[in-house]
Amino acid sequence: MDSSDLDREALADLVEAVAQRGDKAAFARLFAYLAPRLKAFLLRLGTTNAAAEELVQEVMLTVWRKAASFDRRQSSATTWTFTIARNRRIDLIRRESKPGLDAGDPALVPAAPVPADVAVDENRRDETLRTAIAGLPPEQADLLKLAFYEGKSHAEIAAVRNLPLGTVKSRLRLAFNRLRSVMEPYL
Repeated sequence: MDSSDLDREALADLVEAVAQRGDKAAFARLFAYLAPRLKAFLLRLGTTNAAAEELVQEVMLTVWRKAASFDRRQSSATTWTFTIARNRRIDLIRRESKPGLDAGDPALVPAAPVPADVAVDENRRDETLRTAIAGLPPEQADLLKLAFYEGKSHAEIAAVRNLPLGTVKSRLRLAFNRLRSVMEPYL
């Protein structure tokens, strides 16, 4: 029996022979039957000749590697193989449609270096803020850290610390007022 007269069951038998025994002769017959049909299918979908040949090779390699996942009760061998081919073509289109990098894209341009005087001022400001936070009463500093370092809402802080919501709000307001007075020169 040559490759041109394979029926549905014979194709399924060939895929299963590849899956169970790694049968190279069965794969060669499968390749001889399916490769030209896959290429014609891909060409009809608008794939270039070179891309179609490349995709056929990828599909048949996938058939060799994934033959064990074929189940003749769910689909025919040709349906299974053509589905792989369609998916590979979609992957190819997605890869080709991704735009290249634009060197002028602001996200790719490094930030301008910070002038030394600005860096010194920022460091001074940051150190002043750290010192001011360290100088807060512990209950205010604790709530401030929960609110800003851990991103908790006032209600969550009240629940975590077992405090009334009003107390949380008052302590945070007192902390902000103290920090504002210390940080006034930097605002």
